Amino acid sequence: MSLINKMLQDLDARAGQPGAAPLPADVRLPPARDPRPWLRGALAGGALAVVAVAGLVGWRMKGEPPAPVVASAPAPAPAPVPAPAPAPVSPTVVPVAEVAPPAPPPPPAAPQPAPEPAPPAPRTEAVREPARVAPAPRKQAAPAVADGRTETATQRTENAYRRALLVLEDGRVTEAIATLQAALKLDPRHEPSRQTLVGLLIEAGRTDDAMRQLQVALALDARQPSLAMLLARLQLEQGGPALETLTRTLPHAAGNGDYHAFLAGVLQREARHREAAGHYQEALRANPGNGVWWMGLGISLQAEKRDAEAVAAFRQAQASATLSPELAAFVERRLRQLGR
Repeated sequence: MSLINKMLQDLDARAGQPGAAPLPADVRLPPARDPRPWLRGALAGGALAVVAVAGLVGWRMKGEPPAPVVASAPAPAPAPVPAPAPAPVSPTVVPVAEVAPPAPPPPPAAPQPAPEPAPPAPRTEAVREPARVAPAPRKQAAPAVADGRTETATQRTENAYRRALLVLEDGRVTEAIATLQAALKLDPRHEPSRQTLVGLLIEAGRTDDAMRQLQVALALDARQPSLAMLLARLQLEQGGPALETLTRTLPHAAGNGDYHAFLAGVLQREARHREAAGHYQEALRANPGNGVWWMGLGISLQAEKRDAEAVAAFRQAQASATLSPELAAFVERRLRQLGR
C-alpha cells in the first residue's frame, strides 16, 4: 500500500490533516509521515505449459504347442493254452496233442515323427479383435497464445499491467491509463492496476474519475482500509460523505491505528468529540508514542470538559518529543488555558 500512503501524504501536504480543523487558525498540522517510498514493481507473470503423452498397446496371437506324441508299446504275447484234463484211464493210451508255441510278437513299430500342428482354423464370431484406441477429441484453441503457451485471464491482466508500466516510463500517461482500464476489465479485483490507475487519475487532476475507481474497488471488497482512507480524503476536499465511507469500512480496520486516528480527525471536524476521543484512544493503543494523536485526544477531551484527562493527554504529547515547534507551542498554550 505504499502508493496509497504516498497519495495520502500528497493530499495532506495540499490540504492539511482532517484533525487540524478544530485547531486555531494559526496552527496547521503537518502531513503524516510516509513509512515507505512509492515503489512500482511489475508483477512477474508466467505461462502454463501442457504436455500430453499417449501410448498404444498391441496384442500378439500365439497358437498352443501340440501335445507330444508317444510311440505305442509292443503288444504282450498271448498266454499259453492249458492242456485239457486227461480222460479216465483206459487201456488205450491217447497221446496228448502238443500245443503250438506262441507266435513271436511283432516288432515294435518305428516311432513316427510328430505331425506338425495344423494352423488354427479361421474363427469368425469367436475371435475377438483387439480394441482400437479412438483418437482423443481435439481441444479448441484458447485465446492469447504466446510462444506456444496458453495465457490465462490472470496472466493477460498481469501482462496488461506490465505494459502500462512500460508506457508510463516513456511518459505516455494517457495510454497507460487506457491500458490499466483494459486490465481492470479482465480482472476488476487486480489491486496493483487499480491503485496505479487511481494515482495517475489524481496526478492528472481527474479527481471524480479517481473517486469512482475507489468506489468500485470498495464495492467489490470493503476490506481495504487504505483505499477507504484515500476515498474519504478526496471526499473531504469535494464535500463528499467522507464519514460515511470511513464508517462503512471500520469493521475491517481493527488494530489499524492510522485508520482510527483518521476517523477521529473527521469526527472532530463534525464536533463529535466524544466519538473522536474514543477513536484517538484506539489509535494510541496501536502506537502510544504518536504525539499528534495525543494532542488530538487532548483537544477532544477539553471540548468534553474532561480537563484533567485533557491535561494528561497534552503532557503525553509533550513527552513524545515528536511534535513540530508549531504544535509544541500550541500544546503549551492549551496547558496554560487549563491552568497547568
